[in-house]
Amino acid sequence: MAIAQKWLASRYNRPGFAIFDYNTYAVCGDGCMMEGVASEAASLAGHLGLDNLCWIYDNNHITIEGSTSIAFTEDIAARFLGYGWNVLRVGDANDIDLIEHALGVFHKTKGRPTFIILDSHIGYGSPHKQDTAAAHGEPLGEEEVRLTKRAYGWPEDAKFLVPDGVREHFTAGIGARGAEARRQWTDLFYTYRTKHSNLATEIDQMQRRELPAEWDRNFPVFLADPKGVAGRDASSEVLNVIAQNVPWFLGGSADLAPSNKTTLKFDGAGDFQADSPGGKNLHFGIREHAMAATVNGLVLSKIRAFGATFFIFSDYARPAIRLAALMELPAIFIFTHDAMGDGEDGPTHQPVEQLISLRAIPGLITLRPGDANEVVEAYRYVMQLRHQPTVLALSRQPLPTLDRGKYAAASGVARGAYVLADAPGGKPEVILIASGSEVCLVVQAHEKLIAEGIRSRVVSMPSWDIFEHQTREYQDSVLPPDVKVRVAVEQASTLGWERYVGREGRVIGMHTFGASAPLKELQKKFGFEPDRVVAVAKELLGKH
Repeated sequence: MAIAQKWLASRYNRPGFAIFDYNTYAVCGDGCMMEGVASEAASLAGHLGLDNLCWIYDNNHITIEGSTSIAFTEDIAARFLGYGWNVLRVGDANDIDLIEHALGVFHKTKGRPTFIILDSHIGYGSPHKQDTAAAHGEPLGEEEVRLTKRAYGWPEDAKFLVPDGVREHFTAGIGARGAEARRQWTDLFYTYRTKHSNLATEIDQMQRRELPAEWDRNFPVFLADPKGVAGRDASSEVLNVIAQNVPWFLGGSADLAPSNKTTLKFDGAGDFQADSPGGKNLHFGIREHAMAATVNGLVLSKIRAFGATFFIFSDYARPAIRLAALMELPAIFIFTHDAMGDGEDGPTHQPVEQLISLRAIPGLITLRPGDANEVVEAYRYVMQLRHQPTVLALSRQPLPTLDRGKYAAASGVARGAYVLADAPGGKPEVILIASGSEVCLVVQAHEKLIAEGIRSRVVSMPSWDIFEHQTREYQDSVLPPDVKVRVAVEQASTLGWERYVGREGRVIGMHTFGASAPLKELQKKFGFEPDRVVAVAKELLGKH
């Protein structure tokens, strides 16, 4: 969110019009300091010199298991000094004047974020549980609450007591200040709109999660080509168009932009750095969890943002992806090298279980396009979302670009699954289903089956979630319930495909990890070849 403020201020603030001038605060605990994502985020913030960011560390030395001394004894101040932060210490969490002084120092600090270590006592005032794990993970209990109130000089038996004058005090203080600040900003923006109407319109659209007129103009159209285009290359073309048409669209990669093909290369795109906060290319370094969390913060700030890495490394980003779904944020996560296209990189880099595990996250749309034009249509769908995050799983290797004059239009991606090729008359006896790089494989198998007089249908299914939200009528038109012979093909775990192939169908997928070998050898070893699909289809039909 601090990155968002820097970018928004760079684009929209003008002399006399500080439209975006806020600071970002986070209250952190001992557990937060131990989690890896804190180190990733703090390191990135220090590098970027985010002087609009302040972390307040509640240093009470207690976690669920007891004193932090059993597992956490590092010099936290030295650690953050090493990150390039300004480090302050308040020795007493009840010293309001000293807290206010520390915040004042933060406001004056330039060129680096601020870390305030606030020494405190968990369960403060509790005669038997202060500074113990019991105050962390369980209620104090009625008697201890009564004793704690006695220590405070508070009515012991009163519950949820708000004394007279408290509401009035808040109304006269923060309530009045907040209302006045809001009025001043609204008046400022009114004047800003008269002087910078185009920028004001952008802000309006951004805040409403709308898109500019003709936001998808100049989207590429890929001609039929058996050699094809890699999913990541098609994605690169689309990203560079969107980022020029949608001013508040930006993002980056976890040190893999040249391989993910996510670099925005047009004139003026630039890099986001401490001295160039208007750049559109974010460099997250090898910090996948912090990258995904940062993307969420940018999207919370109404910027449309993306983050990218290899699909196998989505595991590092998963907690933030899950939170994006929980918070209903239209964040975009781009994962390339989606299957065995890594070849010699071997099983450590070949995703197997990642696809189904992301499909399992409620509210997350996972899309695995089958050719370059499906990539285009995937972005066209994704950019119009307002409350759902998306994962795009894209190929490293070129995939044949299908002839859309012969096969169905790629716009079917917007339905999650669609009939790509069909038997003459549209009454198939076998349905071949696939996503991603396996779509062209089942198309080849389909042509072989048709040549042998077997009535085959091909269904491209880039997104289970989108398909599940279609009407039952549409679902049945794509997968007729009376056609029981179905073969699904996907270079990933087979888990979940039974819902689409049924008890009489078959799934050609991964039951083990991959291997290190050239792609063609891997496809042969694991059965991802047209002849294997043909053989399975004929076996199920009893025609083998």
